[in-house]
Amino acid sequence: MQQFTRRKAGLQPVFKDGDSRLLSEGIKVRLAIIDVKDQKSVDAAVGQIKSEDGKLDVLINNAGIPGTWPIAPESQSISDIMTVYNTNVFGVIRVTQAFLPLLKLGEEPRIIMVSSGLGSLEWVSDKAHPYSQVAALGYTSSKTALNGVTVAFANSLSEYGISVNAVDPGYTATDFNGHTGYRTVSQAARGIVWLAAEVSQTITAGFFLDGERAPW
Repeated sequence: MQQFTRRKAGLQPVFKDGDSRLLSEGIKVRLAIIDVKDQKSVDAAVGQIKSEDGKLDVLINNAGIPGTWPIAPESQSISDIMTVYNTNVFGVIRVTQAFLPLLKLGEEPRIIMVSSGLGSLEWVSDKAHPYSQVAALGYTSSKTALNGVTVAFANSLSEYGISVNAVDPGYTATDFNGHTGYRTVSQAARGIVWLAAEVSQTITAGFFLDGERAPW
């Protein structure tokens, strides 16, 4: 059984317990709360999944907060940037490190980092690209850092057969952006599902958008 660990905004259930739609589709779901900023919370989730399943096949790191924006980089406070990094970068590292023992026991184990096109240095440095106009230093740089974290884990874990990739869901209409995105949640999830269950497990250290390589 594949266990998809999903989180958002630092504190979310892996799955909404008793979700009638998932259950009606024959998908076995259970609730596990993770605060990615709290090591004890992360360890408790690891213990729960170890007890219930004994292994983990897929870890999807989807925690993210935007920080203060729009605001010029020279005006964004260090404390706000640190808050963003604590969830978007350090939280991901914390969760990934904690779940590694279970992933090493998994079947074709995969780690998927939900990044952003705003973390692409090629796109944000292109004055003709709309991403270059986004004034969110904490968020954009945290996603660039996350891409670096992805490659670091991919290189280190290749000997264990664990693939590690980043995915850009695109500008998706969610609470995160006040539903201003032009992509649907289904469109955004498609690329994540592709990495989790469809693409060859041998592919690693990549950054993808809709099944295609995105620029770093």
